[in-house]
Amino acid sequence: MATVGFLHTAHAHVRAFRDLLHQRDDTVDDRHLVDTGLLSGAREHGAASVRAALADRLRRLVAEGADVVVSTCSETGPEAERVGAEVGVRVLRVDRPMAEAAVLAGRRIAVVSSLPQARATVLPLLQESAAATGRTVELVDVRCPGTWSAFEAGDVVTYVTSVAEVVRRCVRAAFPPVDVVVLAQASMVDAAPLLRDLGLPVLTSPRLAVEAAVELVVPVGR
Repeated sequence: MATVGFLHTAHAHVRAFRDLLHQRDDTVDDRHLVDTGLLSGAREHGAASVRAALADRLRRLVAEGADVVVSTCSETGPEAERVGAEVGVRVLRVDRPMAEAAVLAGRRIAVVSSLPQARATVLPLLQESAAATGRTVELVDVRCPGTWSAFEAGDVVTYVTSVAEVVRRCVRAAFPPVDVVVLAQASMVDAAPLLRDLGLPVLTSPRLAVEAAVELVVPVGR
């Protein structure tokens, strides 16, 4: 059976990604490993400080049957990709498919983040994705300061509601208008339905990452 592994830094992501995977293809199995210390370590000492831990967690998921591993943390994802390449594990950082879709959706991209570390990883990824497709993009930085504490406390409703309020206000005030909204962190996925009134594509990383992972492990035309 094809199996997708998920490396998380928050327990809240396990059910969300499992549900997305089963909605996409219920014949694909899943394995999940949560290590909150990866995120705290990366914040305190830099992403390079958790390289050995990332290698260990990736190998553990492969040992449990994972054919590909999705790194669901936007902050540690770039390092997870690099470590995966070094140890022979296929790793997909959660925000890569979203970035690739965003640069195809429009030139002015609103990039929403609640953590500076997440912003620092996704902005270069968007520029990299644009360059790979020969496009020029303008990134509009939308910051949601003070919202992350609600997510850390387990109050996802307050978190995503607050994020949506900031996005709505900033996007409506933007001039020239933006073409697409990118919710840079997987934790923001439930803010997307709250932004339907904007009349713009609002991209989130979890669903797109799951779809990309399934395409990697399931034969075409199966």
